[in-house]
Amino acid sequence: MSRRRVNTTKIEIIQVAMKKFLENGFSNTTAKSICEELDISTGNLTFYFPTKEHMLAVLVEMLGEFQWKMMEQLTDEGNSSLLALCLELPTIAAICEENEIAKDFYISAYSHPMTLDIIRRSDEEKAKAVFGEYCAGWTNQNFAEAEVLVSGIEYATLMTTSDVAPLDVRVAGALNSIMMIYNVPEEIRSMKVDKILAMDYRSIGRRILEDFKEYVEEVNEQALDDLIEKRSKNANEKQTE
Repeated sequence: MSRRRVNTTKIEIIQVAMKKFLENGFSNTTAKSICEELDISTGNLTFYFPTKEHMLAVLVEMLGEFQWKMMEQLTDEGNSSLLALCLELPTIAAICEENEIAKDFYISAYSHPMTLDIIRRSDEEKAKAVFGEYCAGWTNQNFAEAEVLVSGIEYATLMTTSDVAPLDVRVAGALNSIMMIYNVPEEIRSMKVDKILAMDYRSIGRRILEDFKEYVEEVNEQALDDLIEKRSKNANEKQTE
């Protein structure tokens, strides 16, 4: 009888989880299948990640940071990151429209409380930096409440049905609604939406997905530990607010 591996690292688990989530879908991936791929026991897996949602949470955190860096690189407008923020949702929506497996990954991220909290917390920090000039007098609570609305708009944009509006129509409506929440003037809203619609955000979405897979394959254990520690610290701070 062969002996199971006992020294599997967190990064190996995350790399296999990502592969399965993006090949089979998060919903169709079981913790058992990840254990079988790594030849480890369930106890070895749950020592690091109690549930597959905990693995998804790490990947969502990694993807969020990775996407944002790419958005800023692709839309460098000097001191403003507004165009970068506007580009993020269209690229994700394009991924979801073209790739049902990736769509399941993103929809799952918005459907589980743990990962939805990560998305909202990350977007809240970006919103403070990007929209602060339009939201004079807003408190942290105001931004947190706004992100509840924004995450709902984002989810609706990704969660398509057979009779859904074309992607460019959904993107324009979603971005306009989000910027309205943050008091962005109509002229600026219109200009940013026009710029986004003129970009090839479908190709950008494909590139993000492929580059992210490579990024996870290359990330080291220390970087993952730092990310997990950061997420734990942020979660604890959120609970004490």
